[in-house]
Amino acid sequence: MDILESFKAKAKSLHGTIVLPEAWDVRMLKATEALLKEEICKVVLLGKENEVFELAKENGIIVDGAQVIDPENYDKINEFEEFFFEKRKKKGITKEQAAEIVRKPLFFGALLVKFNLVNGMVAGAANTTGDVLRAALQVVGVTPGLKTVSSSFIMVIPDFMGEDKVMLFSDCAVVPNPTAEQLADIAKSTAKTRRALLGDEPKVALLSFSTKGSAKHELVDKVLEAKSILEKDKVDFDFDGELQLDAAIVPKVAASKAPGSSVAGNANVLIFPDLQAGNIGYKLTQRLAKAEAIGPVIQGLAAPICDLSRGCSWEDIYNTASLVLLMSQNK
Repeated sequence: MDILESFKAKAKSLHGTIVLPEAWDVRMLKATEALLKEEICKVVLLGKENEVFELAKENGIIVDGAQVIDPENYDKINEFEEFFFEKRKKKGITKEQAAEIVRKPLFFGALLVKFNLVNGMVAGAANTTGDVLRAALQVVGVTPGLKTVSSSFIMVIPDFMGEDKVMLFSDCAVVPNPTAEQLADIAKSTAKTRRALLGDEPKVALLSFSTKGSAKHELVDKVLEAKSILEKDKVDFDFDGELQLDAAIVPKVAASKAPGSSVAGNANVLIFPDLQAGNIGYKLTQRLAKAEAIGPVIQGLAAPICDLSRGCSWEDIYNTASLVLLMSQNK
């Protein structure tokens, strides 16, 4: 069983519900058909029921088991309006503006998540990342204790020192130049993501071009400060830094460069010092090591909402739904 099949099997056992707000996109309907057919989860689509089912019929897609909600006629819409107005009135929003905003698919979908009416939301096939994250942040907000929304990629690396290995790379898609505090937040979020998706214990390496003082530079200092924050916060996962990549993942190098470290040589979560390094790192691994890159998984939100590339396939939506369901366990 490959990792995606494993995710789907775990997700299926949760008997959850996902909202797909972009029901006018045929890829969303195709993903819905597959999710329902394989009984991965229940699906809520947003829009006018006759229009959604007509579009599905025109494209030979069966979504008969989905629940279709029209925000304009939803019985809890007044509760949504009041909640959103109270949450955003200090930002200058009026009741009339709140009433308009909560009827928009991304915001309405996020409100279904916030009110625990569904387990999570998958969006972004027809909206930008900025649009998806804006709705998520304004409705569900950031995980208590964190200030940073970030991302991680699940990297399935074949034949890594004789065996297939699954690692998490972060942040590779959201925060361009994280501060030390943001790096610490990213480490916390990625450790939580690893536990939710893979069920094992994270070993988190804070990466740099230096290992244990081998180089002195302000960029290294940032990584060391992030480590100090994790120590101060007494996090419940194993971490170490600053570590060069080889010291983080190769036991022989770790024995030489970072003797005594419980993470060095055994890291399964790699925290990159900035977005350039992270984005380059995951793509290098994907192309040169022929690794499978699954994601990005959006993390740090108070409830599971995941973004997609607008160039995604229906299979991407289908697979991401499983990840969101698994992440909902730790909501």
